[in-house]
Amino acid sequence: MITSAAYVGAAVAEIAGCFAFWAWLRLGKSVWWLAPGMVSLALFAYLLTLVDSEAAGRAYAAYGGVYIIASLGWLWSVEGLRPDRWDLTGAAICLLGAAIILFGPRQI
Repeated sequence: MITSAAYVGAAVAEIAGCFAFWAWLRLGKSVWWLAPGMVSLALFAYLLTLVDSEAAGRAYAAYGGVYIIASLGWLWSVEGLRPDRWDLTGAAICLLGAAIILFGPRQI
């Protein structure tokens, strides 16, 4: 359960942090947008350390699928653009890959 919550929290924190930079550089928002953006990116990094995985690289690889799903959620809820069938198909494939990486049987 903590792994799922950490992944979801990390995705929201990363997207929000990156969006702060996007807003500053691309949307003309104040430089002050960077302060919460940097805090959000630090939270993202911390949350990924909570993932139950014996290897950081495997945790990051599995996170990639979650990030894609969260990005499409952001696209729809924050930017007001509904994901199309290709967005959803690609996200489903990535999420399946992330699940295989995260939950696949390991030989110890």
